[in-house]
Amino acid sequence: MTTPTASSKSGGPYRRAQVDPLAGLRTPADPPWDVYLTGTVFLDIIFTGLDSAPVRGTESWARGMGSSPGGVANMATALARLGLRTSLAAAFGDDHYGEYCWDALEHGEGIDLSPSRTVPGWHSPVTVSMAYEGERTMVSHGHEPPPEEPAPDCPPRARAAVASLVPGKRASWIAQAARKGARIFADVGWDDTGAWDLAGLADLEHCEAFLPNAQEAMRYTGAECPREAAHALTAYVPVAVVTLGAEGAYAVDGRTGETAVVPAIAVEALDPTGAGDVFVAGFVTGTLADWPLADRVAFAGLTAALSVQEFGGSLSAPGWSEIGAWWRKVQSLEAQDPEALRRYAFLADLVPQEERPWPLRRAVPTIGFRRSA
Repeated sequence: MTTPTASSKSGGPYRRAQVDPLAGLRTPADPPWDVYLTGTVFLDIIFTGLDSAPVRGTESWARGMGSSPGGVANMATALARLGLRTSLAAAFGDDHYGEYCWDALEHGEGIDLSPSRTVPGWHSPVTVSMAYEGERTMVSHGHEPPPEEPAPDCPPRARAAVASLVPGKRASWIAQAARKGARIFADVGWDDTGAWDLAGLADLEHCEAFLPNAQEAMRYTGAECPREAAHALTAYVPVAVVTLGAEGAYAVDGRTGETAVVPAIAVEALDPTGAGDVFVAGFVTGTLADWPLADRVAFAGLTAALSVQEFGGSLSAPGWSEIGAWWRKVQSLEAQDPEALRRYAFLADLVPQEERPWPLRRAVPTIGFRRSA
């Protein structure tokens, strides 16, 4: 079921996702947004088709190139493409890069930017990413970010919010969002201080789910294996989901004792940029749709697997067309493992029936071309 058309602040219609995973749960009393998030938007420029890493003193030519909003835009785009009504608070530069990112997110992806603002004289942060051999090398540049100036009623009322926790620092908006009824989903970056102290993740007390990778989970808990770490984390947060890279993911719901282990989907990985954001977006979608824990983890892993087959962060986030095309394709393969198919059978009633090429190509060669009608 498609989501209803919304209007952007400039009066044009938002792009609608093909599927509304919350269609059967929506009521007139719902918050206006499914998910709220905030952070820094980068302009990402991705060079693809490199046979190897650039060598000092030489010039390398890339066979392909893409441009897209990056940073927190990776997560916002992944959520919006899965059909969640997404609101983003971010600062945008008043240069052409900022205008391009704003337009791509608001009109291209249907993301609400009413809590966001354009900052005069501030240059947009930029990341150049070079993808080769399934890995990436990145170079970023940015100026000191402008002081936070939250919009009125920010954070807005939403079903959920996604946060990236910073060791030793609180983000006041997280507690505010939780008080307004939002379910908080959090990940965390590498602790450069080396402390790995869970007490330093003070905002974890407001979270419903915490989604670290295996190394992060074991370092924070002192556990000897990821599964042990996941169980230990439920002393701090109701749901712990530990990603295991090529081995999939393991999740525990401390409230019910339910566990889920889902193996990874074998794919040819071209670029892992944004895969973690896509995983979180998939898990948030399944949680808000009230799916069983195993289905939520399986869906998160599937969306992440689909994303690494394309280059870029927000460029590669899958929508329901890609998910539907994948589901039809795997069912048609000979000697397919019946147990594996049953693991994803919940998709049958969700995916759109229309046939579209897979994977879709979303990369934009450069900035400034007019969008075709």
